[in-house]
Amino acid sequence: MSFVDRYGRSSTVCHRLPAMVKLWLAISIIAVGVSLPTEFWPLQGLLACVVFCGLTLARVPMSYLLRRLALFLPMLFVLSISLPASQGFQGGWDIMAKIIIRSIVAFTTMLWLINVMPFDELLVSLRRLRVPDILLATLSFMYRYIYVLWDELEKLTTARRARSFANDRRWTSWRTSAQMIGMLLIRALQRAERVHGAMLSRGWNGQAHYLPSQSRGRTQPSFSDSGIRSGKK
Repeated sequence: MSFVDRYGRSSTVCHRLPAMVKLWLAISIIAVGVSLPTEFWPLQGLLACVVFCGLTLARVPMSYLLRRLALFLPMLFVLSISLPASQGFQGGWDIMAKIIIRSIVAFTTMLWLINVMPFDELLVSLRRLRVPDILLATLSFMYRYIYVLWDELEKLTTARRARSFANDRRWTSWRTSAQMIGMLLIRALQRAERVHGAMLSRGWNGQAHYLPSQSRGRTQPSFSDSGIRSGKK
């Protein structure tokens, strides 16, 4: 599994911008896109072009963008089509258009943001905006341990293939997949208990801190969830 911010440590003009400037740019574009009515669709298109230019300047590959959109657009379409469907397809199309346009602009903007700054730098910038510590800690844990859970899933998948030789019938395959998801949940809960115990033994007090680290030739804050204050807050 590749990193979420795999392109966040490049050296393009977008990456060299100050962290707070990048964060406020993303927030401003999302706010403008959400506030614009559907009638001003040329401005929505202009915002989308600005975001696309930002992705190009950040040297984010088109294949990466298309893969992310291929995962996002089906879920977005199912969510948005439910509004006209609830009205017997006699109305709600304007609301559907608003949801699709605004969601695409916001999604591509967030893709730009997470690919022009490392995730720990993003968390520190959010903290400067007074985002609650509990939310920052949750995001930090999610980023760290999603790869651990993905490794567990790969182990379960490998064990399943070794026992079935990929010759299961469809019903058997579905049942095995359901059992595998349940086992993954149990393993995730067990891992969470071990991680929590390890953090408590190291002084975790429920508040996230960050340490200074060297990044691109200058001192940058590096987010830390150890709960031990080892640097200047």
